[in-house]
Amino acid sequence: MSATMELVCPAGTPASLRAAVDAGADAVYVGFRDETNARNFPGLNFSRGELADGVAYAHDRNVKVLVAINTFPKAGNPGPWMKAVDDAHEIGADAVILADIGVADYAARNHADLRRHLSVQASASNPEAIRFYAEAFGIKRVVLPRVLTVAEIAALNTQIPVETEVFVFGGLCVMAEGRCSLSSYITGISPNKEGVCSPASHVRYEEEGDVLVTKLGECTVNRFSAGEPAGYPTLCKGRFLVKGKPQYLFEEPTSLSVIHMLPELAEAGVTALKIEGRQRGRAYVAQVVAAFRKALDAVATGEPVSAEELATVTEGRRETAGVYKRDWR
Repeated sequence: MSATMELVCPAGTPASLRAAVDAGADAVYVGFRDETNARNFPGLNFSRGELADGVAYAHDRNVKVLVAINTFPKAGNPGPWMKAVDDAHEIGADAVILADIGVADYAARNHADLRRHLSVQASASNPEAIRFYAEAFGIKRVVLPRVLTVAEIAALNTQIPVETEVFVFGGLCVMAEGRCSLSSYITGISPNKEGVCSPASHVRYEEEGDVLVTKLGECTVNRFSAGEPAGYPTLCKGRFLVKGKPQYLFEEPTSLSVIHMLPELAEAGVTALKIEGRQRGRAYVAQVVAAFRKALDAVATGEPVSAEELATVTEGRRETAGVYKRDWR
């Protein structure tokens, strides 16, 4: 079994960063307020000054700060991504989380002392791909796509020279990580370039009697009856008419939650556990981080793990172990 796993927590705002740190995070991951990160929503992310303050707050409490620079530069305009790497280094970030090979090469050549992690957006899930990134760009950790069982992760960890980080709670994506362009067919904005899936500028809510209709552009994504929890309109979790019957065509709204599998992940050799949710508020962050801190402490002492604290914050009030179990095989 690996040593105590690192708890890596989301911080979409300075307030959320402080909440995550105070709730027991070992590391927080953040993004700059621009298209260089994959959560480029209005009201989220950090200016350079805010990040400098956040790094100071975290470091004073022995918490690491990881900067996500995990979108793909537009052809002929790599400048913003290079500047993001430069600024993360100057501010004192503990690592950058990179997806694009050109940006990874730039970071390796210009800031050899800055620790480099491979984003889930790179979709590296086999030993050959991961070894390439490690050898070519000095990657020290890979964030694994949510497509591997625990047994596959354990086998992978015996074949690669880097740490592994896995998602343990939050939203799921139906697409192969780093390869989703679904919402761009409606909005023209790609999560892999502009950093926005289902941008708020294209989201609409309309009331039709007792029914709440959610839309992305002119596309109706869902219709919620009175009292039914209404989710944010992303196409992959839309409910559409199929042969006259409304059903979730791609994926039902549900949260990944594998807090009960922490001992298995430790046994598989996982180094770090990632909580998804930079677009969520500080109350959510504080609640989820505290629950996982408590769970990790329980695992360390051999005590049972409780998931009760997470029941109220799962998407659609439902949870899944996703592909980690892959029971349908």
